[in-house]
Amino acid sequence: MNQKEKFWGLIILIIVILGYVIPYAFLSDVTKWYGSFLIWSILAIITFVANFFLTTDWSDEE
Repeated sequence: MNQKEKFWGLIILIIVILGYVIPYAFLSDVTKWYGSFLIWSILAIITFVANFFLTTDWSDEE
């Protein structure tokens, strides 16, 4: 595992943690479901982008 993979893996881990912390800690007083849904949607898009950058250099050639 090289530095780039470690970096993007750490970014994805932080995004997953934020997916729990933000809705359950900061948005716990929001009674509407779309508050958490918006956060999870944004974090999912950021995760897709991070996965794209993480797997860009992967190939079958060594």
